[in-house]
Amino acid sequence: MVTADLPGPDSLLRRTLGEWRIGLVAWRLLVLQTADPAVAAGMANFSTYRAHPWRRIEHTMDSGKRLFFSDREGLRREVARLERTHRRLAGTDEQGRPFTALDPAVRVWVLVTLYECMTAMRELSGRPLAPPELDQMYGEFRAVCTEFGLSDDLLPATAADVPAYMDRTIRERLEYSEPVHYLLFDMLREAPAPRRLGHLKPAWPLVRTVAAHVIGALTIADLPEAFRERFNLPRTRRAALLSFILHRGMRVLMNALPEHRRYRTPLAGNSSTSQPSTAPTDCPSPPEASPVRLPAPRRRKSADSRPARLRTFFRQVLDQTGDGRISSVDLQAMAHNVCWPLELTPEREARVYAAFETWWQHLRTGMDADDDGQVTCEEFVTAMLTGIDAGPGYLEQGLHVAVRAIFHAADRDGSGHLCADEYRTIFGGSRVHPAELNHGFRQLDHDGDGRITEDEFVQAFTDYFTARTDNTAGSQLLGRP
Repeated sequence: MVTADLPGPDSLLRRTLGEWRIGLVAWRLLVLQTADPAVAAGMANFSTYRAHPWRRIEHTMDSGKRLFFSDREGLRREVARLERTHRRLAGTDEQGRPFTALDPAVRVWVLVTLYECMTAMRELSGRPLAPPELDQMYGEFRAVCTEFGLSDDLLPATAADVPAYMDRTIRERLEYSEPVHYLLFDMLREAPAPRRLGHLKPAWPLVRTVAAHVIGALTIADLPEAFRERFNLPRTRRAALLSFILHRGMRVLMNALPEHRRYRTPLAGNSSTSQPSTAPTDCPSPPEASPVRLPAPRRRKSADSRPARLRTFFRQVLDQTGDGRISSVDLQAMAHNVCWPLELTPEREARVYAAFETWWQHLRTGMDADDDGQVTCEEFVTAMLTGIDAGPGYLEQGLHVAVRAIFHAADRDGSGHLCADEYRTIFGGSRVHPAELNHGFRQLDHDGDGRITEDEFVQAFTDYFTARTDNTAGSQLLGRP
């Protein structure tokens, strides 16, 4: 079988997908994809989108870049990674129906909606693609989809067949589930402040209220007519006017900008960003920065700081789904977030997941008092303090297994130590300020050589959980309390 050439830097697909204004239809894309029952079930059972929406969006954008702006080797690595991730997303939904993220029909829907949203962006801007351009972009899109190994019979044969496919799937398969409603009306109103807001963070409650209203109205106005009709989502005149102004205004703005400002992703792509690191690299020391404090309750200097620190760890690190409890899903989500930026081989990735499952079993055995398969914050704090006070071997049976797996996964060049960049790759999250990461790294780098050994890394986590005061370096692993 002849393999079609992937879209190049000047391809219509890259030019359309790479423009900043694609963000105008991003929420529309999420809603359409989530309306598939299997996607909704996967989000409800496994996703961390409620507690970590910005990280989830960043992962989606990163994956899209690797799929559509990489060379063939980078594309195949990303497809393989998605398959490994999606293989774990299976079960039964609230109605008892089995689902799996590897269902070919589901994967086709997720892919085709991305193509359809690109064409919708052009149509909503008042400059729709002509039929020959649609054929061209769909051909480029299909060249990427070939790497997923999906049957040709599942994908619309031509660009002209996409509208009928969309209409049929909307009317016959999609559902207005709770995750769909949450995306449309609640998610942005509850989202935590993005890390990059900096000094504007106090204004976030007002900003997110306005953003939620604008994005919600725009999304409903832009959804396919069949979707709005089926689920009774009327397109108001005000929302239609908003859509008209934003899409056409952004089209004019983008056309006026120089090309290097017009695109959020370089059209030439960057295959090196997805290349696994195998050779030793020189890692710079972290830059100096004034640390920003993590939220923590006030307490007397003589008080035991462990309970407050453990609660912070539970909320900010363990509770990935944001429901106030941890389960196997939360620990597997942590493993996923460790593996995501590292381009691990399947074998190394499997070791990380196995280590976190070992940690979860250790937590569940000692903490799940009511045997419901979940651990609350207070169960975690109480059992952790009891175990730590009983002896040093307690952490070795669970936490240390996961920590050592993190270290070896992050040590991309096999040097036996972590440099500042490797440390930031693992701990850089939407809720931790970069200055806090730099501060934490410097606290652990005892000799100031810009490197952390495995023993120092493990000891840091041990100190974080066991130190009774906040003066120990490891107690500041996630920044100053």
